[in-house]
Amino acid sequence: MCGIAALLAATATTPPPGQDLIGAMTRAIAHRGPDKDGHWLDPDGGVALGHRRLSIIDLSEAGAQPMASTCGRYMIVFNGEIYNHLSLRKRLASDGHAAGWRGHSDTETLLAAIAAWGLEAALDAVCGMFALALWDRETATLSLARDRMGEKPLHYGRIGEHWAVASELHALRALPGAELRSDPAAVTAYLARGYVPDGMSIHQGLAKVAPGTIVTLARDHAPETRHFGGFAALATEGLGRGVSAPDPDTRARHLEDLLAEVVGEQMLSDVPLGSFLSGGIDSSLVTALMQAGAARQVESFSVGFTDARFDESPHAEAVARHLGTAHTAFRISEEDALDLIPQLPQIYDEPFADSSQIPTALLCRAARARVTVALTGDGADEIFGGYNRHVLGPRLMRRLAPVPGALRRPLGRMLARLDGVGASGGAVQGIARRLGLPVTLIDKLGRLGTVVESAGDIPALYAVLTRGLPDPRMLMTPDAQGAALRDPALPDGLAGLDGAEWMMAQDALGYLPGDILVKVDRAAMATSLETRAPFLDARVVAAGWALPQGDRIADGRGKAVLRRILARHVPTELTERPKQGFAVPLDRWLREGLRDWAAGLLAREDLLAATGLDRSAVRGLWSRHQTRRANLGQTLWTVLMLLAWMDRTQTGSAPQ
Repeated sequence: MCGIAALLAATATTPPPGQDLIGAMTRAIAHRGPDKDGHWLDPDGGVALGHRRLSIIDLSEAGAQPMASTCGRYMIVFNGEIYNHLSLRKRLASDGHAAGWRGHSDTETLLAAIAAWGLEAALDAVCGMFALALWDRETATLSLARDRMGEKPLHYGRIGEHWAVASELHALRALPGAELRSDPAAVTAYLARGYVPDGMSIHQGLAKVAPGTIVTLARDHAPETRHFGGFAALATEGLGRGVSAPDPDTRARHLEDLLAEVVGEQMLSDVPLGSFLSGGIDSSLVTALMQAGAARQVESFSVGFTDARFDESPHAEAVARHLGTAHTAFRISEEDALDLIPQLPQIYDEPFADSSQIPTALLCRAARARVTVALTGDGADEIFGGYNRHVLGPRLMRRLAPVPGALRRPLGRMLARLDGVGASGGAVQGIARRLGLPVTLIDKLGRLGTVVESAGDIPALYAVLTRGLPDPRMLMTPDAQGAALRDPALPDGLAGLDGAEWMMAQDALGYLPGDILVKVDRAAMATSLETRAPFLDARVVAAGWALPQGDRIADGRGKAVLRRILARHVPTELTERPKQGFAVPLDRWLREGLRDWAAGLLAREDLLAATGLDRSAVRGLWSRHQTRRANLGQTLWTVLMLLAWMDRTQTGSAPQ
């Protein structure tokens, strides 16, 4: 795992980038690779490449970057891991393309594949997570590429006289003259979702390379984009393939065999490796397969709060005891969490408001003292139907469909009047139970009331369940408001999906790369820890979407096939419990331990103006929360993370 940077003169008359510029970029992302700082410049080509190395495979100089291909045509900087690189070496050797390996790094394998087959064919053949910049001397082009599911980040844009590319925005902001302004459309989307969607950048004029995409840059040309495959292609492949066996037990065994193979590949490492174990379905299955395939005890790690109401670590410890892993449980106090919060804008290069970032960052920091690589269960929810909305959303719509409008409308209006009251009232809880909804949705009853009243469709319900604000423009000044927010239409191959599968596809295309993967990548890389997600392997994604929906959602629960597999490794009673996640008490913290910090940010007129937030609207939220007229902790957290990010960006600091 590493950090990469690149510069390309935008025109033939632009002076080539020098060591000072590419050096400034790699210094800004030193946390992504503390082991070595590498640079390569080609003044004639007008290009410079930079690399920060976190040594994982082939710790020798043979694995150092930037790396040249044996043929001399290509130079690459690469961030990620190619898990099937050993099998690719065998394929290359059988084709007569692999003479004279210099080392055993996956970067060298990837370069050989590119030289032999071309970039697009090579990326189609690899299984892994990656972001890369590839200089082609023959065509004088700089190609950028990102893995199919969006595990690794890559930003680019025109800054001054150069095209600039980097793993994190910290590196682009380090360039002299980088006057980057926030994009109102991205701020609007952030306020609604708590993250900047993958198709946007918080800064005007910058962009993210989309998952499964190649962007080619050349002097005196506009960027050209082409797709080599992404989630939509993998899901379409799976849907077209169909089931592999007539009975669910056989299908589960086929999937288990595939997962075991993928986990085995992802355990390849020349440095200490372990797993994150929450005690839930996903991480328990990954850890179980790791331990089953290992010759020694696997190290596993969990995090919990000293406050028992938010502590799930005992569940992880019980699973670890059963599996026989060498388990370490880190318990953090409220003071630990509060001390971390002012550092979050240093860790996240765009505003980010998923509050589970707090325990995630603390877990990564603690685990790094023992291992350099950790496998996670990320991606299982999106691929195998693990979120409450996947199970409950279609059920709710089915229950509403036959209800006459004369009854729906007053029920919807009643729910709307309960908006913001919190989950304290027994009558409110009763309504949630009768509708088949978790009580955690009560804070969104106002918007849910609109869906109930109109008997809206799955997209309307999805918007209610996934947005922090129905219309974030209510918090912005008129001149700063972006366009009204809409969830994008699914790609053509998935356009016919409905119900739970529609929601799962939206999550895989939006929430997964925009929130979950950003949360884990930045938290881990801030402490120079590599994380790997077996469920996001291209083969697993396609296999998951080849299953009938009943293998994913059955008997009112998601991830049915994963539960079936896990039951062969861990007793059901150790893992079957309601999904909680990394919950933190934001409502209380903002009235107590974080009150002064939050009030100080909300009083900053310069930050409010720079982000386009309306002072009266924001301070109205604060007043309602402090006087307990409503529980607005998550909405305020979203605002505060935006203000804290803007404050940090203005100082020009990056993670240390």
